[in-house]
Amino acid sequence: MATKKLDITPLYEWGMFTEPRPSVIAGPCSAENEEQVMETAKGLRELGINVYRAGIWKPRTHPGSFEGVGAEGLRWMQKAKREYGLKISTEVASEKHVFECLKFGVDLVWLGARTTANPFLVQEIADALKDTDIPVLVKNPVNPDLDLWIGALERLNRAGIKKLGVIHRGFSTFDKIQYRNDPQWQVAVELRSRYPELPFFVDPSHMAGCREYIREISQRSLDLGFEGLMIESHCNPSAALSDARQQLTPDQLSDLLYNQIKVKDNDSDAPEWKENIDQLRAKIDVIDENILYALASRMKISRKIGEYKKASNVAILQTSRWDAVLVKVVEKGEEYGLDEKFIKAVFNAIHEASVEVQNEIISDSSSE
Repeated sequence: MATKKLDITPLYEWGMFTEPRPSVIAGPCSAENEEQVMETAKGLRELGINVYRAGIWKPRTHPGSFEGVGAEGLRWMQKAKREYGLKISTEVASEKHVFECLKFGVDLVWLGARTTANPFLVQEIADALKDTDIPVLVKNPVNPDLDLWIGALERLNRAGIKKLGVIHRGFSTFDKIQYRNDPQWQVAVELRSRYPELPFFVDPSHMAGCREYIREISQRSLDLGFEGLMIESHCNPSAALSDARQQLTPDQLSDLLYNQIKVKDNDSDAPEWKENIDQLRAKIDVIDENILYALASRMKISRKIGEYKKASNVAILQTSRWDAVLVKVVEKGEEYGLDEKFIKAVFNAIHEASVEVQNEIISDSSSE
């Protein structure tokens, strides 16, 4: 499917983020009471944060958990905006949420992962935001469905929202991993490659699930060239009513931003860099052309095999044969220092394409 161009206003024209990178949105997971909202806001403003976040309505998995204070929390955020000159932001999941945010002067809203996965809710929110100039960020859906993520962006953009960006917070997984959510950076990279103009934030708090991994995830996102970070910060994380383990104090956040992570430049004017990178990229181009030639040659042989299967009335799928091939290429890949997961992903994709080609040959015979 061809990529539909989005009409996007550049991030630094939104009037709330200034260079140098990273652009940062910070604040507590939830607005819990006025004192907590104000104390955290004061600490963040002192370290230079311009955009303050806090959850007002919390979509919790189980009933009975703290589900946010509701619209009353917007009054506290409005006070923080007035006293500290902050831009304020929160998550919305319905038309009602949007109208409450507009009433209290919220400067930016975002759609959570569960909301992004529901096109009906996305459309409801898009309709409610129509004819407004409020920036909107869209978190990735719970599952790694790139089209679902893009579809949400398209719905909002069609409603006239041009100050539009995304937040990568990782994906739910049944696998046991060190993080709360699986980063699957390749999905984020694919979205960036399709929409390079799209402002891109990463949420290391929800991706990590605990403070221990926030630094490494933040650095990885900056290494990939993403513009911003959304990080949860609480004046007293141990007393937080939600996600206590993944929140930083303002002082800890300051240390992270100014001492622990390093922003990478998008390019360099240094002659040595230019000369070396151009040579290396030229070599990559040659290798890529050779890969394409090899893939085309392999596909021709797959077609030939398909013709033999057709003539001999043999099924397309030969599971035992493919299992043996996969074992062999994984072993060979290890000799070259290649990751097993990478090898399997590449060769399974090649196999699926080969099966599709052979299926077309068989289908042609059945329609004659």
